[in-house]
Amino acid sequence: MLLGIDRLIRRDIRPDLLARLEGGRVGMVTNDLALTSDLRRGRQPLAETGWRFTRLFGPEHGLSGRAREGELVGDLVDPVTGVEVRSLYGDAVRPAASDLADLDVMLIDLPDVGARFYTYIWTMSHVLEACADAGVAVVVLDRPNPIGGRLDRAEGPMLDERAQSLVGRWSMPIRHGLTIGELARHWVRTRGIDVELEVVTVDGWSRDTARRVDEGTWMPPSPNLPSPTTALLYPGTCLAEGVNVSEGRSTAVPFRVIAAPFIDGERYAAAIMAAGLPGIAAVPYGFTPLVRDHAGDACEGVILHVTDAEALRPVHTGVRLLSLIEEIHPGMLEERSLVPMPGESDWTPLEKLFGVEGAFAQVVGGEWDDPERLAVPGWRDAVAQDLLYV
Repeated sequence: MLLGIDRLIRRDIRPDLLARLEGGRVGMVTNDLALTSDLRRGRQPLAETGWRFTRLFGPEHGLSGRAREGELVGDLVDPVTGVEVRSLYGDAVRPAASDLADLDVMLIDLPDVGARFYTYIWTMSHVLEACADAGVAVVVLDRPNPIGGRLDRAEGPMLDERAQSLVGRWSMPIRHGLTIGELARHWVRTRGIDVELEVVTVDGWSRDTARRVDEGTWMPPSPNLPSPTTALLYPGTCLAEGVNVSEGRSTAVPFRVIAAPFIDGERYAAAIMAAGLPGIAAVPYGFTPLVRDHAGDACEGVILHVTDAEALRPVHTGVRLLSLIEEIHPGMLEERSLVPMPGESDWTPLEKLFGVEGAFAQVVGGEWDDPERLAVPGWRDAVAQDLLYV
């Protein structure tokens, strides 16, 4: 398999596009977690083979990919290329006009997880709009969707756009099944973004299986996604961030665990197994988180094991994990509140993640327990024109 960045390094792209990139003033949105197939930071072999960057841009977690979730990041100088880096997760979430005025083309090479609320894709949406305003072309170096591209595995609900935030701007399901290149094409087409867009596709990837990434080559796309198993669960277990339980940040198994001081781990594990959730097994598990909810408090709950990646429905799993807590510990779940970033809606964190107003009462009340409620039958037709892989 050759990633988009691999093909660019090999100059395996259309001659006219290659000439334009080699002769133009180039910016790049990337981070240290966007690796080549031979496990090098993508911008490094480009620089070593003669590419010159005018400016780099970093998403959430910074250019290094090490900043904590939600931690604002400042500008810096890239130690690899010596080029200035503008943060897109600090005072602003999109490039300033002055940062684009001396660019001809913007490369985008970012890892993705396949979940609507992963911020890198929304950083890309802002970059597309900013480049359209500045007359800068965009070239997305595509990567596989690490949790698979089968559109019949997509899970909603569709985002209510009043939830506007960096975890969701435009209507789409939580598990979307697209690559970042396909998402860029979809948004340019459906949002009327007047930007010149090219996608350098992945050679050798198809969307027919749940995943094609193994532990040996996995690079965590952010600090709390340490494995492919975590990525498979993330579209569901991330919903726990909206309530008063720990999803395992600061532990060795973030997003594979759900726990709190008020949870009986034995009862919770038994209830999950009795619910018959496909592709998942739960084992009682305890830990003491160091950050966020219940930091420093001993928590009990479960650790999740993926038994069948093809059968797993992560969003349905995440919804049911929360409603089961309400069933066995009535009234103990509470919704979290959070001060919104500038420009975001004042919806609650769970409403922004789930994409539905009143999400807390609906989820804990069991209104979304039926997996058919999460079906998005029109999604395939909505994106058919934007697909690059079969």
